[in-house]
Amino acid sequence: MTTETKDPKSSIVSRRTFIKGASAATAFTIVPSHVLGRANQTAPSDKLNIACVGIGGMGKNNTERCNTENIVALCDIDDDYSAEVWETYPDAARYHDYRVMLEKSRDIDAVIVATPDHTHAVVAMAAMQLGKHVYVQKPLTHSVWEARKLTEAARYYNVVTQMGNQGHSNDGARLLCEWIWDGAIGDVHQVHAWTNRPVWPQGIEVGRPSEMPPVPETLDWDKWLGPAPYRPYHPAYLPQKWRAWWDFGTGSLGDLGCHILDPAFWALNLKYPESVEGNISTYWEGFWEYTEPKNEMYPRSTIVRYKFPARDTMPPVKLTWWDGGLMPPRPEELEEGRRMGDDDGGLLFIGDKGKLMAGCYGKGPRLIPETKMQEYTIPPKTLERIPQGESGHEQDWLRAIKEGKQACSHFDYSGPLTEMVLMGNLAVRYPQKRLLWDGPNMRVTNNEEANSYVQREYREGWSL
Repeated sequence: MTTETKDPKSSIVSRRTFIKGASAATAFTIVPSHVLGRANQTAPSDKLNIACVGIGGMGKNNTERCNTENIVALCDIDDDYSAEVWETYPDAARYHDYRVMLEKSRDIDAVIVATPDHTHAVVAMAAMQLGKHVYVQKPLTHSVWEARKLTEAARYYNVVTQMGNQGHSNDGARLLCEWIWDGAIGDVHQVHAWTNRPVWPQGIEVGRPSEMPPVPETLDWDKWLGPAPYRPYHPAYLPQKWRAWWDFGTGSLGDLGCHILDPAFWALNLKYPESVEGNISTYWEGFWEYTEPKNEMYPRSTIVRYKFPARDTMPPVKLTWWDGGLMPPRPEELEEGRRMGDDDGGLLFIGDKGKLMAGCYGKGPRLIPETKMQEYTIPPKTLERIPQGESGHEQDWLRAIKEGKQACSHFDYSGPLTEMVLMGNLAVRYPQKRLLWDGPNMRVTNNEEANSYVQREYREGWSL
């Protein structure tokens, strides 16, 4: 049942008025308690009012990691899947529609968006248009065009943003950057990235299920679909199975690419690829030419090859993504019995003076072989460090709001990263065809049909 929060107290209203008048440098200042005449007390304005949309999955963890603040509103379309979180925050207003939440809960300062990929953009845009700071789970959006629009909107509405690629707050990615910038392996001309995904059913359906079971009473199926084309409900889509379907998820690359490719994007100063080529596994029914929309599900395994031009003093680089059990060749320098990466995947940088390997999120970077690591003189730390801990990434966002600065994976960084990742999925739709990419104008220059997937068509009644 939808409820409404109580009218905000005058002290909070004053704070919000103050925030709206802040300077164009994303200035956001918490009014200290003594200004409000309550010395030795914790003022309401010392904490932010947080809302979360999509609380049944990763949103549950994001909300918990922000519970140092006031959790004032929660929104989900599945009462059964989100029941535990409803019970954890009994004082928070409950909603089934984020639009109603944003209209009625006027005291919200910041919004966590942890819905399935296909609804990230519409929820985040609605929040930013009202001046709310946003934390959006990875990948930032479902399409390249949406990523560009959210990046531009974050600047226009002057809000503090963070994408949920938590590895960007960790020390491993920073060490990796500092070592590459120090010349530890010379000029990098090739990168390999891989993941263990998918860990959900994928690449097994020719089309959508034909059965039409009843919609569970606790689920609002129409709102779950959001801007995606209408289709009948089926348990093959949710919970957590939606990642496999083109209309809802972004497959293995979208799920882990913003984690695993992040350190490469950062360290090598990447932005737009000049070309992308995808190759895919065949499907269970046998071999056929893969053409969308014949199959509505992502393939089981993909290899995506990006080519990037020279950047400043860095030479051109080739980056190859592997998933679904496919792996790059094992480096000859890697000692026998030593694994490549970790359980979730990894990165291998190949330079003209050596090789550098890391796990998912850039964890545990090491020069290989280990003798090279032992000989290397680690350079001084030059990148700002984020206080560590399980809640580090969310807390970085909260600190940024309070201190009037941007979080580490703000949309001016994570938006272009997401564009690069999702450009790979665009190539997966056209396997064995190299797509030439005009990044600034978001256009495939040698395949006009492919451009229809750069910006998706929203269902009637939905817009960005």
